Amino acid sequence: MSVITPTTSTTQELQRRHTGLSGRYCLDSTPALQRQMQRESNARSYPRRIPLELKRAQGVYVEDSRGQVYIDCLAGAGTLALGHNHPVTVEAIQKALGSGIPLHTLDLSTPIKDAFVQTLFELLPGEFAQDARIQFCGPTGADAVEAAIKLSRTASRQQTVLAFHGAYHGMTLGTLSLSGNLGPKNALGGLLAGVQFLPYPHDYRCPFGLSGERSIDASLHYIRHMLSDPESGITQPAAMILETVQGEGGVIPAPVRWLQGLRDITREHGIALILDEIQCGIGRTGDFFAFEHSGITPDVVTLSKAIGGGLPLSVVVYRGELDQWQPGAHAGTFRGNQLAMAAGDATLRFIRQEQLTAHVRNVGAQLQRLLQGLQAEFDWVGDVRGRGLMLGMEIVDPASSDVLGRPAADGDRARRLQRACLERGLIVELGGRHGATVRFLPPLIISEAEVEHVGQILYQSAQAVDEPIFALKRQG
Repeated sequence: MSVITPTTSTTQELQRRHTGLSGRYCLDSTPALQRQMQRESNARSYPRRIPLELKRAQGVYVEDSRGQVYIDCLAGAGTLALGHNHPVTVEAIQKALGSGIPLHTLDLSTPIKDAFVQTLFELLPGEFAQDARIQFCGPTGADAVEAAIKLSRTASRQQTVLAFHGAYHGMTLGTLSLSGNLGPKNALGGLLAGVQFLPYPHDYRCPFGLSGERSIDASLHYIRHMLSDPESGITQPAAMILETVQGEGGVIPAPVRWLQGLRDITREHGIALILDEIQCGIGRTGDFFAFEHSGITPDVVTLSKAIGGGLPLSVVVYRGELDQWQPGAHAGTFRGNQLAMAAGDATLRFIRQEQLTAHVRNVGAQLQRLLQGLQAEFDWVGDVRGRGLMLGMEIVDPASSDVLGRPAADGDRARRLQRACLERGLIVELGGRHGATVRFLPPLIISEAEVEHVGQILYQSAQAVDEPIFALKRQG
């Protein structure tokens, strides 16, 4: 049996060089980065905050062109469940390449595809899997969401879709219509009609000005009232779509009782419940699927990112009763990616065989404790939240206050903390309102020792962020 964190000479070398770090990394531009800035679109995003030219990676470590080694707590926005170049996925890809199988098959069957589907269905909760259907979509998660909306509208003969504040479902016109972030939408017209946004429960920043159980009660009451009110102005919905844990919206886990309430409400009103598990699924939260934490059974689940073992793949899985669309109702040239299916099958089986979800719960709790330690020491760490290895730390301005007495989000300080982490060999991402939530999505194989090292870098970086402020105070 393999071990969770495979020991290779490359892993050992990168780990040794990273733990031997002293001083700050050089983040000056390289010729390749300068060419990227000149030639790539103004829409590029990650290189603006993480200006690295990567040349090698193994496990949780990446090395840039200067020979500097980083711990990667972004991991392809959660795509690399087993980290970089895991032997299990590399071997699966090499085996597929050596088999002579056609790499491009549209939606024709192959032994690799059949094995992938069998493995996925074995991992789905039994009640859901026994009558489920699967549609292979284009290579991005957004395409799976588009398919889910088309499916639910076709099956219900209704148009309205209920979505939530803070949601992120993709960057196509259709998925942007379902997403909360206004930035990418403001310059666009022709967004999907019939989308109704609802408040997503957020204990730290409740849209109702409440907290705890009262916030959950208010949200469920609001939705029930809206759907039963003949003057609500909202026609019968085809679907309700939400992330079980909001990612880009600031790492906000849906409360268990709220999810259970939504399942009851949607069932009562004949509304398809679509759960977007593109980022929070496949072991990320400590359960194989994040919705398992609540014990509910959805009607539709969208999956991508980690399901392809690091390669592009997306699927929508749904109750057989909804399978009312016609042949060709949703298609995509690259929905038959055999290398992704091979890598994905190997990833799914490894997570199951190694009981990796238990490991995720353990190291996730360890990382959360470290973040809470920072929260206790630095008054600008306002909230720590998430599940498993999908965690967030909201950075705030302690001198401000909202209606709940919460300090305002501080995106500027969050960006300084991200930069300080990068200068010390740690890659983290930002998200949430005003870009003020520091997000952690490390590979699921990260070890306890590596989590501890992440905590040390975070503490050093937090101290560095405070240094200029302390200097100004002393001068005053």
